[in-house]
Amino acid sequence: MSIEENRCNCNCNCNCDCEPENTVDCDLRREMIGQIRCYDFAITELALYLDTHPEDEKALCLHRKYCKQVKELKDKYQKVYGSLTINYPCNKWRWLEEPWPWERGNY
Repeated sequence: MSIEENRCNCNCNCNCDCEPENTVDCDLRREMIGQIRCYDFAITELALYLDTHPEDEKALCLHRKYCKQVKELKDKYQKVYGSLTINYPCNKWRWLEEPWPWERGNY
């Protein structure tokens, strides 16, 4: 099942004040955020390693691979759930539409 198909299936009893017509699959959303965080962590660690081992082709290749994968994942996430950062281009300013993370009680 694709992310787009999961947009209206929130059955997780979270505190996100979901409306039946515009709910999200909170488990999938949390999983995607977790994957993004893992990639970002790995990219940062590889960058630190490459600072002292700039000729390591395997590490360079892995860094490029993770950068590509996290970009694709972030693009997919942001198309469905909204911006992760202020740098994501959008047609509508959406920052204030959803509760802040601390208001959800999930993060």
